[in-house]
Amino acid sequence: MVRIILAIVVIVLSGYILITQTLELMPYYMFFLGALILVIGLAELQKDRKVWGYLNIAISLFVFCASIQDFLMNLRVR
Repeated sequence: MVRIILAIVVIVLSGYILITQTLELMPYYMFFLGALILVIGLAELQKDRKVWGYLNIAISLFVFCASIQDFLMNLRVR
């Protein structure tokens, strides 16, 4: 259920960013994408697919770091 909600949020945000050609919502998009990848990684670990689970968790941490960096850069600019 959480995976479906996060996937819908990511699709809506990416569609909005694509249509309007603005990047102001990109940090939110990256945050929700990181959360979606984290949920997928945890589901993979529960299915006992450890390599894919840990890989997804590592990727989600990278996306979270990029999202936080983008949030901080937007705060400095404003």
